[in-house]
Amino acid sequence: MGFEAQARAHLEAAGLTLIAANARYRVGEIDLVMRDGQSLVFVEVRYRRAGGFGGSALSVDAGKQRKLALAAQCFLAANPKLGNCPCRFDVVAVDGSAQAPRIEWIKNAFEAG
Repeated sequence: MGFEAQARAHLEAAGLTLIAANARYRVGEIDLVMRDGQSLVFVEVRYRRAGGFGGSALSVDAGKQRKLALAAQCFLAANPKLGNCPCRFDVVAVDGSAQAPRIEWIKNAFEAG
């Protein structure tokens, strides 16, 4: 099972519902779009085998955050029925070996804009 599938399973076990996976736009890609109650959640899944550069969570830098925010705008424009939902950006950080990964779910990892 790939890391995005593991992240999806982790979030679904917590009660979130998948809306879209790998939503690609000219400005970037959203790994997972989930529903958490009334909220729309844009999820970035990051994997790092070794934490020498700060781990996977820290790899979602300001540039990546901007790309995710732009991709989220594209997603909302393409799905106007979801436009009134409150939105947030989460990161699912996967660290360690592929055989025994550590999954950390960071809700509201950053604010758009």
